[in-house]
Amino acid sequence: MITLDECTDHREWDGLVTAHDGHPLQLWGWGEVKAAHGWRVVRLRAMRDGTAVGGAQMLVRSVPFPLRAIAYLPRGPIGVPAQTGELLEAVAAYARTTFKAVVLTIEPDWEELPTLPARWSRSDNAILMPHTLILDLTRSEDELMSDMSKKTRQYIRKSGREEQLQIRQVTEVAALDGCLDVYRETAHRADFALHGDAYYRDVFTELDDASPVFAAYAGEEPVAFLWLATSAATTFELYGGMNDLGQKLRANYALKWHAITAMKARGVTRYDLNGLVSEGVSTFKQGFAGHENLLVGSYDRPLSPLYPVWARGLPLARKALRKLRR
Repeated sequence: MITLDECTDHREWDGLVTAHDGHPLQLWGWGEVKAAHGWRVVRLRAMRDGTAVGGAQMLVRSVPFPLRAIAYLPRGPIGVPAQTGELLEAVAAYARTTFKAVVLTIEPDWEELPTLPARWSRSDNAILMPHTLILDLTRSEDELMSDMSKKTRQYIRKSGREEQLQIRQVTEVAALDGCLDVYRETAHRADFALHGDAYYRDVFTELDDASPVFAAYAGEEPVAFLWLATSAATTFELYGGMNDLGQKLRANYALKWHAITAMKARGVTRYDLNGLVSEGVSTFKQGFAGHENLLVGSYDRPLSPLYPVWARGLPLARKALRKLRR
């Protein structure tokens, strides 16, 4: 029988994530970012006969009474697939008894769904995008290149030869400001909302080496950037942007290839481009491979008779929030 044990040690938790090829959004640092911005974080080890067989970094957020709280596993849980159902039921019971949560939502890093216990159901209220593109970095660079579109290969080579462009890793918090300026320009052009600068600085410092940022520079100013989160097994693109000069130089092509090869050299085996959502962005990403991936999506475990209120109200709340942000 699985029992849960709260882990309060940074190294022990990240060691558990690494041992089970966990996703970077299950790393300690990601939880610390969310804890600094409105969430409570609990790291639960799944123990069987004194051995950790998996776990779940659970984010908890207060919601208006009488719903009280929601619980969420971003790209979790981690652990042995055969024991997933028992683990999830234990986490659900913990969320219900400890936080009076109305629901436990999971968005696991799975392409196939294991058998889940009764009362789990597919949710349409996705936070992370299930439709994505994941590169197999165990393949050689030549094999990765051969899977790209001809145009993508040409633009990688052309932008890589641009004397104006230099690609390097951002290693200091102060150097993020230029990337965030590019991000604001990108968001304005594409009409999407951003967090405040403090949030991105927290991602950079809390995830530390697990959150490399690469930027393409023309002179001393960045014209494009790509921000990753990475565990030992999986790299996940968090943010990226490009200004007008970056577009002209097609800096995003050489920059993405640089990030892919850097993660391959690091020993990462999976590179997730994080979502195929808008036409322009999706077309660009799809040029890097001849396939697509579909993760299983979002699943809910109702924990309260009030769950239907939450399920009906969440889409309306998100729609209202999007209107307020415009």
